[in-house]
Amino acid sequence: MRKTLNVLSAWAAVAVAFMMPLALMAQEEGPKETLFQVLKEKFIEGGWGFMSLVLICLILGLAFCIERIITLNIATVNTDKLLSKVDTQLADGDMEGALNVLKSTTGPTASILHEGLKNAGNGPEAVEKAIVSYGSVQMGLLEKGLVWISLFIAIAPMLGFMGTVIGMIGAFDKIEAAGDISPSIVAGGIKVALLTTVFGLITAIILQIFYNLIVSKIDSIVLKMEDASIGLVDILARNNTFK
Repeated sequence: MRKTLNVLSAWAAVAVAFMMPLALMAQEEGPKETLFQVLKEKFIEGGWGFMSLVLICLILGLAFCIERIITLNIATVNTDKLLSKVDTQLADGDMEGALNVLKSTTGPTASILHEGLKNAGNGPEAVEKAIVSYGSVQMGLLEKGLVWISLFIAIAPMLGFMGTVIGMIGAFDKIEAAGDISPSIVAGGIKVALLTTVFGLITAIILQIFYNLIVSKIDSIVLKMEDASIGLVDILARNNTFK
C-alpha cells in the first residue's frame, strides 16, 4: 500500500507540474494567488458548460487510473519466491501442498500457475494449454478499464476544441452585433475560447501519462507471468510430476 501511495504521489506531482503555466500567468496579475485560486478563476472564465465536461473527463479518468494502479500493485508478486515454494512442495511429493501455496497467493500469476498445476496429470501439453487459456482471461482482467481511460484521453481535447470553436463563434457574433472590431471584444472572446482548449489538453496529457504507466505495469506483469509459466513446466519435469 505504501508503494502504491508513493506512485500516486509522484504522478500527482507531475499533474501539478502541468498546471504551473497557469500559476505563472496569475503571478503577473497577483503574486498572492494560489494555484487552486488560479485554476478556479480560469475555470470560471472559460465558461462552466464545456469546462465542466472537461473536468468530468479528468475526474472519471483519474478514478479509473487510480483503481488500475492499486489493482496492478496488488497483483504484483515475487514469482521466484513463489516458484521456489512450489518446487519445495513438489520435491516432497506434496501436490496438494503446492496447489494450496498457489491458491493462497493473490494475483494473476498464481492463478495461472494453479490452473496449469491442476492439469499436470494430463501431461505437459495439457499444462501449457491450460496456462495459455487461463492467461488470456487474466489478460482481459488486467486491461479492464483501459478502454475508458483511452476514451477520456480522446474526448477531453475534443471537448476543449469544440468549446474553442463555439467561443470563437460567440466572439464573432458580438463583433457583428457591435458593428465594430473592438480589441476588447475580440481578445475577451478568444481568451475564453482558448481556455477550454488549454484545460482539455492538460487533462489529456495527465491521463496519457497515467495510461502509459498502467500499460508499462501490465507489460511487466505479463512478462513475469510468462517466465513463471515456463518455470513451472521445468519444475514439473524436474520432479517427474507428469504422468
